[in-house]
Amino acid sequence: MTIAMPLLGAGTFRLKGEDAYNSVTMALNAGYRHIDTAQVYGNEQEVGTAIADSGIARDEIFLTTKIWMDKFGKDAFLPSIRQSLQDLQTDYIDLLLIHWPLKNEEVAMEDYLASLKEVKALGLAKHIGISNFTVAQMAQAVSILGADEIYTNQVEVHPYLQNRKVVDFCRQHGIIVTGYMPFAYGDVLKDETIIKIADKHDASPAQIVLAWMRQNEFVTIPSSTKQANIESNMKSDAVALNSDEMALIAELDRNHRKANPDFAPEWD
Repeated sequence: MTIAMPLLGAGTFRLKGEDAYNSVTMALNAGYRHIDTAQVYGNEQEVGTAIADSGIARDEIFLTTKIWMDKFGKDAFLPSIRQSLQDLQTDYIDLLLIHWPLKNEEVAMEDYLASLKEVKALGLAKHIGISNFTVAQMAQAVSILGADEIYTNQVEVHPYLQNRKVVDFCRQHGIIVTGYMPFAYGDVLKDETIIKIADKHDASPAQIVLAWMRQNEFVTIPSSTKQANIESNMKSDAVALNSDEMALIAELDRNHRKANPDFAPEWD
């Protein structure tokens, strides 16, 4: 059975070894059923072991991984996915993403997206999608695959970087927006507006940000190594922001981008 991607997932970016295992274990125990990893995180084995050890049926968990840029070539693409499946101890990925578009087009987008589609055709991935694609790159991907094939674009989204052009394009084409780094490494949790709204709701600033993400229909994947934070994030579902509060948070947008490596595309 294919399950819809839960709006709140547990991210594993920057988590290594025991930290990755413990974080996923705590998340699953707290009720998370959406886990996000990537080849380049170097933690697929720990994520896979945590899922296996949890005793939760595989088809109850929505598992995402991402293929790294050095595996985009035809010869490396499929073998790298088979390695990810082995490390994750599973026969299939719920969602497989292209982690970053290639800036230099060393491998043509047509070619690596064709490989991505092949993985889905083989039944190794239930859904396929993209990550860190600009509007122009999304338009190119849509022309290659068709919008129906692109399940999500995973991009940086938080109150300080609302990425509206990318979000608008996704919504026009029925592509889910997955926002990573929802707290901007904690920057937005110190924001006076967020703190005031949190106080009013007797909630944490993190819960307010997650409620804002949810009410905007963004999927989001915060990561944490602290059980209290993992459990608190899960309880953000109980927070409902009114339209005035949503509008106040919408005004916080300031193009405050945290993920901008030298291989990043020219952002919108």
